[in-house]
Amino acid sequence: MPTIEEKLAAAKADLADRDGVLVAFSGGVDSSVVAAIAHDALGDDAVACTAKSETLPDAELEDARRVAEEIGIRHELAEFSELDDPAFVANDDDRCYHCRTMRLGTMFETAERLGIDVVCDGTNADDVDAGHRPGLRAVDELDAYSPLLQHDISKAEVRELADSYGLSVADKPSMACLSSRIPTGLEVTEERLSRIERAEALLRRWGFSQFRVRDHDGLARIEVGDDELRRALDEEFVRAARERFTELGFDHVTLDLHGYRTGSVSPEDDRADSGGESPSDGPLVEDVFAAEYPTDEA
Repeated sequence: MPTIEEKLAAAKADLADRDGVLVAFSGGVDSSVVAAIAHDALGDDAVACTAKSETLPDAELEDARRVAEEIGIRHELAEFSELDDPAFVANDDDRCYHCRTMRLGTMFETAERLGIDVVCDGTNADDVDAGHRPGLRAVDELDAYSPLLQHDISKAEVRELADSYGLSVADKPSMACLSSRIPTGLEVTEERLSRIERAEALLRRWGFSQFRVRDHDGLARIEVGDDELRRALDEEFVRAARERFTELGFDHVTLDLHGYRTGSVSPEDDRADSGGESPSDGPLVEDVFAAEYPTDEA
């Protein structure tokens, strides 16, 4: 079995054979490693491109800009709107397919404008076995090139490579787009995306590192990592979350006692966690923000 050093050398040699590449660049660890390898192999002939839309939090865009600067790679922005596509707004089982098709389509349009033939994405070797991932179908259909997958580089190896390149995102948690916080079947709207983004910005400001805010049509379901659950049960946090989230437009605020789980509103995970019932068929969470907690500031 090849070592990680051999895999890196093969990926670098592979990209060096191209005239130029555009990397679909979110600023997450996977796309950042692809960008670093591409820049290492091609120098100025490698470009990182971030697709800016309503589903990309401003904090993630700033991270992408910062990491591109760390790498030293040229960074382009391409703007589009998923909300222009009724199929995406409907938020069915293939939402990620519609999103990835538009996002990668925007990458190919930008690459064509720049005279670049190859668009790379950050799919790694573990992604193909990661459950419900309709977005990967778009990668295949549009013929984007996935060097991490091609050279069998796993998620753990991606983080190791990020560390070897000195990237600040080496330990960054996974961050799916904001629409992933809206349960399947509930329309994706600008209002919902906005309040999710502002709610998660609050959690980030309050020091949480692994979290999601799921929007169940006005009910905020907060997920935090197991090691942060005790902090989320603190009375001061409970009061602040209830008051601030209500100000953002949520009608109810709840804490998911299962903790943080990727894809917990996707069809597969809903079936696994609720015995085949949809989110509206029964209670998903325990409401810890009950009336007995004081609302006045100490």
